[in-house]
Amino acid sequence: MATAQNAATVPGSPIQQAFENFSAMSGRQKMALLAALAASIALVVGVLLWSKSADYTVLFSNLEERDGGAIVTALQQQNVPYKFTPGGGAIMVPSDRVHDIRLQLAAQGLPRGGMVGFELMENQKLGVSQFHEQVNYQRGLEGELARTIQSIGSVANARVHLAIPKRSAFLRDQQKPTASVFVNLRAGRNLDGAQVAGIVHLVSSSVPNMSNDSVSVIDETGKLLTDSNDPTRAAGLDPTQLRYVEDLEAAYVRRIETILEPMVGRGNFRAQVTADVDFNRIEQTDEIYKPNPSPQQAIRSQQSSEVLTRDPGAQGVPGALTNQPPVPATAPITTPATAGATGADSNILTRNTNATTNYEVDRTIQHTKRALGAIRRLSVAVVINHRTTVDKNGKESTVALADEEIARINNLVREAMGFNADRGDSLNVANSAFAEGATDALPELPVWKDPELIDIGKLALRYLIVIAVLAYVAFGVIKPLLKSLAPPPADDAADEGGEGASRQEKAYDEDGAEVTLSESARQNISYEAKLAQARDTAKNNPKLVANLIKDWMGVNEEARK
Repeated sequence: MATAQNAATVPGSPIQQAFENFSAMSGRQKMALLAALAASIALVVGVLLWSKSADYTVLFSNLEERDGGAIVTALQQQNVPYKFTPGGGAIMVPSDRVHDIRLQLAAQGLPRGGMVGFELMENQKLGVSQFHEQVNYQRGLEGELARTIQSIGSVANARVHLAIPKRSAFLRDQQKPTASVFVNLRAGRNLDGAQVAGIVHLVSSSVPNMSNDSVSVIDETGKLLTDSNDPTRAAGLDPTQLRYVEDLEAAYVRRIETILEPMVGRGNFRAQVTADVDFNRIEQTDEIYKPNPSPQQAIRSQQSSEVLTRDPGAQGVPGALTNQPPVPATAPITTPATAGATGADSNILTRNTNATTNYEVDRTIQHTKRALGAIRRLSVAVVINHRTTVDKNGKESTVALADEEIARINNLVREAMGFNADRGDSLNVANSAFAEGATDALPELPVWKDPELIDIGKLALRYLIVIAVLAYVAFGVIKPLLKSLAPPPADDAADEGGEGASRQEKAYDEDGAEVTLSESARQNISYEAKLAQARDTAKNNPKLVANLIKDWMGVNEEARK
């Protein structure tokens, strides 16, 4: 350390020479030198801070004045830099701290959103009347319902107004509570029937003795969203059914596009699908009986009966016929009975035979419930652009597709759409030249409009500006200052014979006489040698020294002026 200090203060060293040169300058030159040096340092520091400045992003937007003031106060207490957008609609903070700041503000309950919830009941004062308690409870309930409704993605802000009547001891004098809900929807958003019904059920379920018909919902345009007399609903039209048909048709279009795009290219075809969807709810029960059972039908029961009526025979006094001898017996199997023969069946007068056979009843009971949204018919239309060809000269031309290609495309589309002739589906594939500009080919984005290249260009421009400023300060300010303060370098030149020839510097005295200075005067010699040389110069040439002193005094006088 001592060696370095001694070297810095040694007479004739570069640092000492720089101090001497600085001391030899006039006051105006010193001030200009210091101002240029200070401006260079400030410029370098400013550019470095600008290059490292953090990007700001939106912390909160569309705040009420009360919430905005509370958030700004909290940011100032935490020493967080912030700024406002030009319109003052949002507060911006450094992007690398936005999430931490949001969590810290959320811990403090900011932003409150201009509404209060049940936290209003936490700070109840002593001696509050029952009326004030009821009002605070109603305000808290309204705020909690509004916060819950705001959590829906399409709702930006919401307000709930409850009309809760005072309870009465008489049943006939009791009135049911009602509610009104105001919703401010986000840009381009809307609430469908299911979401509106959900809001209605949410509010009605949160208030005792409130029915769904007592809740009204309106949007920012004043349109009543809970109109029970909607003509579309009265006609049986459901928006969900229309969306289902659109989604179904879009799904078939995507199938066709997926199979045709590799063949003809993107943007060289159009496909449209029309679906006839049945939304009727049908439940059918059939009981069918066959007219004539088959011979193989199973017998359930069988019953037969036979009734015979016999002759009682001769009665009374025997006559001559009874005294005759009997007829010889004969076998009925081998010998047929004679006309006058009598047997066991000879006295049967009538015979009645009945047979009843019960078969199993052939009955079919069929209960049919058709699915909702079944497709009754599909109609598909596909148009394909002409094929583009290039001849030997590089000229483009359009050519119609061959019949084989049209047939192959027709078959592929049939399979993709699930063509069903029994259902009555129809398909039409046409080949036609598209009008100019009708294709879906996306135009090429210019290079200067590419977002990624724009970001890279901005970053590169920032670094280029920093480098340019640093180079200007280094070579335009610092280097000239060092040259003006540093001693002039010694120039050594070798002659042809290898002997060193000293470069001499010429000056002129007051009488115009030429004075030649040796090279030793310009070399980095010691202080004592310079002092001795100055004394010799003053002794040998006093006019030169006098003129030099006059010039110094004249400059000092001008500086004083």
